[in-house]
This record gives sequence, C-alpha cells and structure tokens, in this order.
Amino acid sequence: MRWLIAAVVLVAVLAGLLRWRRPAWYWLSFGVTFATCRVLGRYRAVMDACGLTVPPPRWRLAIARMANRPVPEPRAPRILRLRPTRTGLVLRLGLRPGQDAFDVAASCDRLRHSFGMFGVTSREIRSGVVELRMTGYDVLRRVQMPARAERSTMRVPVALREDGDVHYRDYRTTPHALTIGATKSGKSVYQRNLVAELAAQEVALVGIDCKQGVELFPLARRFSALADNPDTAADLLDALIAHMEDVYQLIRAEQRITADTPDADIAADIWDLPDHLRPVPIVLLVDEVAELALFATKDEEKRRDRIITALARLAQLGRAAGIYLEICGQRFGSELGKGITMLRAQLSVRTTHRVNDETSANMAFGDIAPDAALATVQIPVSAPGLAITGDASGGWSRIRTPHTSLRSAVDACNKHAHLTPELPALDAFRPVLASPAVPVAIPAPAAPATP
Repeated sequence: MRWLIAAVVLVAVLAGLLRWRRPAWYWLSFGVTFATCRVLGRYRAVMDACGLTVPPPRWRLAIARMANRPVPEPRAPRILRLRPTRTGLVLRLGLRPGQDAFDVAASCDRLRHSFGMFGVTSREIRSGVVELRMTGYDVLRRVQMPARAERSTMRVPVALREDGDVHYRDYRTTPHALTIGATKSGKSVYQRNLVAELAAQEVALVGIDCKQGVELFPLARRFSALADNPDTAADLLDALIAHMEDVYQLIRAEQRITADTPDADIAADIWDLPDHLRPVPIVLLVDEVAELALFATKDEEKRRDRIITALARLAQLGRAAGIYLEICGQRFGSELGKGITMLRAQLSVRTTHRVNDETSANMAFGDIAPDAALATVQIPVSAPGLAITGDASGGWSRIRTPHTSLRSAVDACNKHAHLTPELPALDAFRPVLASPAVPVAIPAPAAPATP
C-alpha cells in the first residue's frame, strides 16, 4: 500500500512540475486526458448554462404527455467529433434547428471557463456545423513551431496562432501585405523569419532597406537586388515596373486564345504559363516605408512621388506578373502624404505588432476589423513578437513569431544562396559580395574641457 501512495505522490509531483516548467509536455502526458474527461462530463450542463440548448420538438412533448412520461430535457448540439491535438482539443458540433454559429462564438469565453481550458475559438465549417478549437495552455508564451509544418509554392509558415495552428503566408491567395509595429515590437524578427523561409523557395528576393542596409544586407547572398537609400530605391522600383511590363508581354504572347484551346490552358498570370516559360516570382520587402515617403526639399518631394506611385502600380498590377509586396513600417497613415491610403488599400494582409497609440492600430485595421485594432493596443511590452493579423475578409487572430536570430537567418540565406536567380532587369542592383569589410573607425567623444 505504501508503494502505491508513494507512486501517486510521485506522479502528482511530476505532473505539477511539468505543468509549471513544460506545459506542452504536461498537456501531452496528463492534460489531454483530464481535459477530455472534463469536456465530456460537463458537456450537457455547460451547454445548458451557456444558453446553447433548444427545447425538445413538439412531437416528443406530445408523446411524453400521452405516455405520462417526464418532459424531455432541452437538447444540446450534437458532438460529431472530439479530436486531441498537440496543443488542445478540437470539438466539432452539429447545431440543432434554430441555433446559430454566432451564438456559439459569443459563448467562447464562458466555455473556456466552464471547461477549464486556456482558450476557446470557434469557426463555422459549413451550414449547421461549428468547430471549437480549445487550447490547453498558453501556446504563445513559448512558441514552438511544429517539426513538420506544411510548405508549398509561395506558401510558408511564419508564426503560431493562438488556437495552436500554424499561421502561413500564402502569396498566391493574398499577394500583398502590410506589417506595422513600434520599435522593439518584433517586426524585424517577423521579417527575418519570413526571409529565412522564403530562402528555400524558387523565388527572387528584392529588398529596400533605407537604414543603410543594417537589416537586409546581412542576408544579401539570397537577394537578387538590394537598395539602401531612397535614390537607389526609386531606380530599383522603376526597374521592377519595366520587368513587370515585360512579363505581361510574355503572357500575352502565350495566351493562345483559339476555339480549340481548353479554358485551363489560357494564360492570365505567370502560374498559367508552362514551367519552362514561367518567370521566377519576386517578393519585394520594404523595411521602413516612412523613409521612402518623407521629404524636406522639392527634389526629395519629386523623388517621393515617384516612389509612392511606383509602389502603388506594383500593388495594383504586380500580382499577375508574380510580384508580391511586403511593406513594413512603424506607422502607415495619411500623414505620409498623397497616395499612401491608395497603396494601403491594395495591401490585403495586415499584421500589427505592439504600437504606441491607438491611431497606429486604426491605420491597419480601422477599415477592415475594428475589433482587431482594439486587440492591438492591448499587446504588452513584455511580449515581443506577439501580433494581430487579419485580412480584408474581416477575420483576425493573435499570432507570435518564433524568435529567429540574425545568425540563423544569415545561415539559411547562405545555405540556399545557389537558388538566387539572376534577373537581367535588376543586375544593376545586385548586391556586391565582397570580402569582409575593414572596420570603420568611429571617432571617440571629445573629452570635457578642464576648467
């Protein structure tokens, strides 16, 4: 008997230690069993308390009266499937007649408390079927990406969502994106992780980094073109527009619109072209867009209008030519001048890290998801990398990027440097990979004058 008590105490201590230090291990070893028992044991009572039940049908009430039986209980949604995952549980429900998916979504917070889970989110699978994704612990506290995340052409994993799923950046579905965040909010790490994932794809990376290249130039071995100042950026954007026009001429020449041509063979973008003719897709990364929009003189104003016009043209017309935009900045509002709001309207994906004021959050989400703007201003300073992401559909979720050091990103770019395509239109902007630079001598501060 003593050995049994000692074993129980040892298991209890081990479970408590795992829950404190390794919540993911605790969930896989103990938590998933306890949570499944709680959900199944409390299900009917919780649904009744949350108002997610419907009265029994009239024919059942009539049969109960005729047979002198007790009145049937209200009916909760049917459990179609309960599936454990590495971060929580997935509960698929079949709604009863008269129930709505919005009622389930409005009760997510009450379901979280009642089932003893860390988080509960819902989404409608199809008419009458709702899926509840429940997380057993804070998956965003210590981000651990799955070892086998799915990757495909122009679709890469970049972060972990609050429901335990992987957040993907799919360029063929949502071609252009805007990323906003204050200093030390995790914006650069997000961009660095994106470059590290794209480095393994058959894609040309083009960068504009007006901070003298300190963010993107360490990754230069995987970039086909780089610009580190507004003047070079303006010329680079003009070259991209010329390349886009050449790609459109190629698509026009290969459309082959004849009566006997199947619809699937008619080319409308680069992905409809044969493999041997398809141009390599291009991802343009702009590190700090405000540096391209600010000006102090008349000449700088002309350069600024030229840059913003080129970016707007690429956002409007570049998708079919395989040119995708990733624009980053601390703010992206109308105070940057004319053309900014038109450019922002073309950026479907919005990702916002911690910002310093509510106005900056409204710049990203005010026109598509006001609730997401409210969630953005609640991101704490102690959680770098935590962000709110959404798109033009109005849906949004919390994500967090795994910490990717600059050394890891550099190693990934160097490993896949052989995949860097050579684009004749951008040869003038290809980074020069020279030997290690001689250290620059920084003058020491002047000593204070002695009295």
